[in-house]
Amino acid sequence: MRLGNWLTVDEARSLWQLPNTNTMKGKRDRAILAVLLGCGLRRKELIDLTFDHIQRREDHWAIVDLVGKGGHIRTVPMPEWVKRTIDDWLTGAEITQGKIFRCVCRTGVVWGAKITEKVVWHVVKEYAGRLGVSKLAPHDLRRSCARFCHDSGGELEQIQFLLGHVSVQTTEKYLGCKQRFRHAVNDRLGIEPTA
Repeated sequence: MRLGNWLTVDEARSLWQLPNTNTMKGKRDRAILAVLLGCGLRRKELIDLTFDHIQRREDHWAIVDLVGKGGHIRTVPMPEWVKRTIDDWLTGAEITQGKIFRCVCRTGVVWGAKITEKVVWHVVKEYAGRLGVSKLAPHDLRRSCARFCHDSGGELEQIQFLLGHVSVQTTEKYLGCKQRFRHAVNDRLGIEPTA
């Protein structure tokens, strides 16, 4: 199985901040990249996002009742910074219902009722190219989100919920986890003999 690519924290921060928010396309593209990196959605999940999905849960923004791969339904926490990028796009585009992401023509006019997965591919490819990162796919942003969650102390089970994985082994592959023996997790449990 191909493992894929992961961005560094600095690359990811630079990537989602690259789009020019003085343009409608830039506002939309920044929101797309923020959702992929901050929420770990799949392309299909992103293009299917509607106003109804974004709600407050336990004083936190969330994507509620998201239908993922295999028809599995989950709720995805949404960081405040991701919500702000979406709000910036929606305000500028004057979108008040239906799908969150729409097409933007060359003149900056927002049109249509949705975007395709191909648009998401082009957005990731365009800004990855500008950043100088080759062979970056939208799914690599999902992988990177998982790794950032793990590196910042997120529990494996919570990352599994976030990504909607049925198997924890899939989540481990996303993280690129390998068992370490030199500094094993059970070397210092606090119960070993002191003398």
